[in-house]
Amino acid sequence: MNAIEADVHSSLRDFLRQHGNRNFPHHLTMARLIARALRLGRPALMQTGSSVSKYCLSYLTPILLGDWSAIIVAPPMTQKYLLEIEIPKLQKWLGITKNVRMGERWQPQDRVLLTSPQSWLGDRLEDQHKFPASIPTIIDRADSLEEWTRELLTIKITTGDWDELLQALPQHQELIRNTRVKLTKSIYARPENPYRNYVLLDSELSIIANLCEVLSKRQLLQGKLNQFWQQIADKSNISWISRDRERGSFTINLSPARVGNKLKPIWQQQPAVIIGSFLDTEADATTYRQRVGLNSEILSLKFTPNRQNNHIQLYLPDRFPMPNSPDFQSAFIEQSLLLVSLSSSIERLIVVIADDVPLQGQVGSVLAGEFGSRVKVENSHISDNSILICGWSFWQLHQELLPIPRLLIIATLPIPSLENPLVANLVTYYKTQRQDWFRLYLLPSALKTLEQTTVPLRESQSIVALLDNRVNFRSYGKIFLSALEPCARINYIDPTWFGYRDS
Repeated sequence: MNAIEADVHSSLRDFLRQHGNRNFPHHLTMARLIARALRLGRPALMQTGSSVSKYCLSYLTPILLGDWSAIIVAPPMTQKYLLEIEIPKLQKWLGITKNVRMGERWQPQDRVLLTSPQSWLGDRLEDQHKFPASIPTIIDRADSLEEWTRELLTIKITTGDWDELLQALPQHQELIRNTRVKLTKSIYARPENPYRNYVLLDSELSIIANLCEVLSKRQLLQGKLNQFWQQIADKSNISWISRDRERGSFTINLSPARVGNKLKPIWQQQPAVIIGSFLDTEADATTYRQRVGLNSEILSLKFTPNRQNNHIQLYLPDRFPMPNSPDFQSAFIEQSLLLVSLSSSIERLIVVIADDVPLQGQVGSVLAGEFGSRVKVENSHISDNSILICGWSFWQLHQELLPIPRLLIIATLPIPSLENPLVANLVTYYKTQRQDWFRLYLLPSALKTLEQTTVPLRESQSIVALLDNRVNFRSYGKIFLSALEPCARINYIDPTWFGYRDS
């Protein structure tokens, strides 16, 4: 073992003995491997199966102890947590005063810089020269790397862009206004859908094309509209419209279906250690690596959760109606009422996830009849004993800001719906490439969502009631059940799980 790796091992071991191991049994192994990757300047990919607060010491220790500078790329909330809680505690223990700060650009005096995915990726994709090449980089929460990249690369034509176009080209205001009016009429003629996304119709594209052709002939096409026009013919891109009826606005979006080819050059610029809770079902993360442009030479590791302390209590009835059957809704409402009633005396959050909006309303109505104002539907202003009913997208957006639920009831697996135009566009792209769209897109997306949801629940040994019987009868069911391990699984309701004791 190299000296720095030995130093990292012994220092972190002593710190954990003093402060507790946080139920993450792989601290020392992960820390040594990251120290080695930083020392040799080699890339690595690690799936922790745990939350940031459990494993972050494994990369902070080698970063602080090593004689190197480093960049930590993480969402703002994670940055704040590291800078205000973990790093000061660790620096004090180690007796180190390495210069650490949050920022959107590297400064000469920096030794450790925490920055956002948007700043770092934007710099690497657009050559903004905010961050020097070759500085070792830790990318944490990389479960969302593909989504971060696609969001950055999406061309969005908003209300503000139309206003700017009107001001910049006063001689063509009538054409621009007519184009905007025609698009507005067409877009707002669509019925509401729960995703607020809509396919860009050929008729709407023709309206845009007419404006772009006129301005292009006069060499007046500029800004985002010019970018859109140049890239719309590329079949590797997907387009859609997002609509906000309350504000009376819409946004035209154009995005790459796959981002791996955009990210691939980035990995040559600096050694990177990519860390996430769940990146792939396989230890070598083949599908994930393909999707983010990583080559096969990268060191890939997948750590297993602590089976003794990090497990969920999984209730999975084996004779429950299928989600597409006529009996499903009534059975789901009945089970939800029973499970919530058993848990109602425990002063902890209860969450019911159902993507079907009418079902949300029905469950909410029944539960509100029993538990009153404790019941909230897609409302993030909740208390510890609230009963929250929401869809998967709402939960993903707010999970980090809410208490860890004692009970989570799941109506259906988080498989992206083909009724969502954005999902349908991506599936169409995979089909045109003659690729397995379920295995390469829908399944990894669903597994990632499920894993991100259950990691904190596993660490608090919460109860998960999965009422989607497809896991018992579909070929992919075993993959989902494997993702839920470790768990204590039963097919009946055990009152002792809810604090009731046998007499």
